[in-house]
Amino acid sequence: MTRKAVIYARVSKEELNLDHQIKACKNYASQQNCMVLDIYSDKVSGSKSRRPELNRLLNDMRTGKFNVVVIWKLDRLGRSLQHLLRIVDEFKKYNIDFVCVSQNIDTSTASGNFTFHILGAVAEFERTLISERTKEGLKNAKNVGKRGKDKKPRRKSGYYMRWQKKPPMGR
Repeated sequence: MTRKAVIYARVSKEELNLDHQIKACKNYASQQNCMVLDIYSDKVSGSKSRRPELNRLLNDMRTGKFNVVVIWKLDRLGRSLQHLLRIVDEFKKYNIDFVCVSQNIDTSTASGNFTFHILGAVAEFERTLISERTKEGLKNAKNVGKRGKDKKPRRKSGYYMRWQKKPPMGR
């Protein structure tokens, strides 16, 4: 029996490309004898729980349009464990199988369901670590009077110095 599948792909920035994710998901679907009905793709941060295409996917799910959701990697669906669990619980409520191609997760099996929970926790942990490191780096830069990677004060142009009625640096 052919299963009706949809693909969800996401990148964080507008300039990034979704083709790799979509191609991998289509390959999986064809190997598993799934008919791909639609492709939902967002170009927005995974930390955002509201995403236009994800919302459309969830609405279509509630109408019974498909019975399998295929994604490339777990963190493409969400970076918060709570958000991931809410979505997958809703999938279960509507008898939707959830497949993550690159991480070998298929929630229709017990081992796939277990793997999903472990990797979801790891994704949230990774997101928290990145956030903590970023905040610490910004705090350290502020403490030493820097904004970022600048090691020395920038040289101001002669025009700017004349405007301020100061001699340019180095003269």
